[in-house]
Amino acid sequence: MTQTLKNYVRWSLAIAAFAAVSTFARAQQSGEPLRPEWCRELPRPEYKNLERTNFSNDWFEVYLIRPGVYAIYEPHQFEEVISYLILGKKRALLFDTGLGVGHIREVAANITKLPVTVLNSHTHFDHTGGNAEFTDILNEDTSYSRENAKGQSNIYSRDALAPERICGTLPKGVRADSYSVRPWRASHHVSDREHIQLGDRTLEVIFTPGHTPDSLCLLDRARGLLFTGDTFYPGPIYLFTPETDFEAYTRSVDRLAKLAPDLKLLLPAHNVPVAEPLYLVRLRDAVAKVRAGQVEPAVVEGRREFRFDGFSLLLAMK
Repeated sequence: MTQTLKNYVRWSLAIAAFAAVSTFARAQQSGEPLRPEWCRELPRPEYKNLERTNFSNDWFEVYLIRPGVYAIYEPHQFEEVISYLILGKKRALLFDTGLGVGHIREVAANITKLPVTVLNSHTHFDHTGGNAEFTDILNEDTSYSRENAKGQSNIYSRDALAPERICGTLPKGVRADSYSVRPWRASHHVSDREHIQLGDRTLEVIFTPGHTPDSLCLLDRARGLLFTGDTFYPGPIYLFTPETDFEAYTRSVDRLAKLAPDLKLLLPAHNVPVAEPLYLVRLRDAVAKVRAGQVEPAVVEGRREFRFDGFSLLLAMK
């Protein structure tokens, strides 16, 4: 081997090593913790018991959860975001619009010809990514919401499509290096306890600040359905970002737990679209134990994880 070839090999190995280290470092420095095994664990076993529809495509999987209620699931990205299309007789409501990687409006249009109104559970990037595809958007009127409506990227979205966060392939034409949330505009600001009429279906807005200042849940009281957004989902619940208010979260969880006896199903915004209402009581009790110092956390990537049966609370270090 000539000296020139030896030098070339050395440089090639060095570049490959640097690339591997950079990928690992990016995952570690991201605003969001990453479990390396997440892709290998898919599909989640709970989905075997759900009715998958032919509205699914290469990016979205669509499941019929209840009559007129569709879960639009994004299994190919680490967030495993779930948006919900809820049908009435006169109009439909899309609760969250996902990452904005696939075209969620096309999915909604394939499911229904009804006019579609968007309502966001909160304005984190993974729940408003498709907002720009719609004109009728309901949202809270907070400074936090207004700032997020400007779009662009932040510490959490900037590497959302990095290779270690993708399971499978991106849709044609989507580039990880140019991903950002497009600007959008709210057409109406909702109030706490406001009722949204879809025609033969009434949905009630319940403000649940804590995870973010503009977090809310959606209640179909007649059918016993509660769409919980990121206030509850099975898995590590993120409560570590600067906008999180744990005191407000505690009050919101207490409020939701009181609804549990009258509920039949929870519909969370990540991982799995169905959960038993009893989890709201367990969540309330878990939060109380954390506040009382009765649970020792594990330290995960510089954050405190308080682990419970079926979920955990991921808080910033003190």
